[in-house]
Amino acid sequence: MAKYLLIESRDPFESNDVRYFYDLATDLARSRHEVTLVLVQNGVLAARLGEHTFWFAELKRAGVEVLADGFSLAERGITEARLSPSVKATALDVVVDRLGEGGKALWH
Repeated sequence: MAKYLLIESRDPFESNDVRYFYDLATDLARSRHEVTLVLVQNGVLAARLGEHTFWFAELKRAGVEVLADGFSLAERGITEARLSPSVKATALDVVVDRLGEGGKALWH
């Protein structure tokens, strides 16, 4: 079982490619890999409650851990209370930790 760290920086409302990245995370998790999806920069916009909550619920059901960078959230005025229930706010040091654990990283 491999560990994957997928980092999404793009807003899904600007780019249709984002959905394919979510699908990749789901497919990897269903293939019994440990997958963490980290939303950074404009990628956090999709994490707002009511926007694309169903995407993150699907990812969670597949076993993907979805994290949103706290700094990116703060820059965009998004509080933790306004996040999808399937998304957890975190500091970016989690990226360093996961890479230190041997995770394979993909940045989109």
